[in-house]
Order: sequence, then C-alpha cells, then structure tokens
Amino acid sequence: MAIARFPSVVLDCPDPRILATFYSAVLDWPVEGDPGDDWLELRASHGQVISFQQVDDYTPPHWPGQDHPQQMHLDLVVDDLDAAEAAVLRLGATKTDHQPGTSFRVFLDPAGHPFCLCVS
Repeated sequence: MAIARFPSVVLDCPDPRILATFYSAVLDWPVEGDPGDDWLELRASHGQVISFQQVDDYTPPHWPGQDHPQQMHLDLVVDDLDAAEAAVLRLGATKTDHQPGTSFRVFLDPAGHPFCLCVS
C-alpha cells in the first residue's frame, strides 16, 4: 500500500513566475497560482506536480562542480534530442559545457538548476 499518491518536486528559485513559465512551456502543463505569489505550481492532468518556491538570497547549484551541489535535477524524456535542445534554448535554458553522456544532454534552467533531456 502506497503512503502517498502523487510525488511533487519543489524547486527553490529567485522568481517562481520565471521558472514556472519556463517549465510550463517545456512540459505543456498549466501554471497554477497568482503570478505575484512566492509559490506557483505546474500540475499535469495525471497528477504529477512541480512547484516553485521563492527563496531570498537564492544561490544556484554549479554543474558539474560540488561547491554548490545540484542536490536534485529533473530528467525529461524526449523523442528527438536536437529538436528538444533547440526548444529549451529558445525558452531560456543554457546548455552546459560538461556533457558526460551521449543519450542525454545537460542544461540549466533560468534559475540555474541542472536538468537533462534524455532519449526514451
């Protein structure tokens, strides 16, 4: 028996509106909450949730170094790495110089969190 039904991921960030808008465009999930709030959510139709929490004096992780560890990251499954890369770059992501694999690519979201685009 499961203790919980829907896992939720919460990302600290300096501006929840910017990060929620970015991931909303990447995942095509609607933003929930008032754009001026310090907490916004994306909720998929099947129940998955990603939340964005404003943090004063936010310090982004540094990829791949560990002086400010990444602590967590999202792996987003895509059909076409090249097309997905072009799309997230247009939305404000940054491709990292360090790319440790060939079946995935590492990017930073607008708040500096690492995330990967992975082929299915």
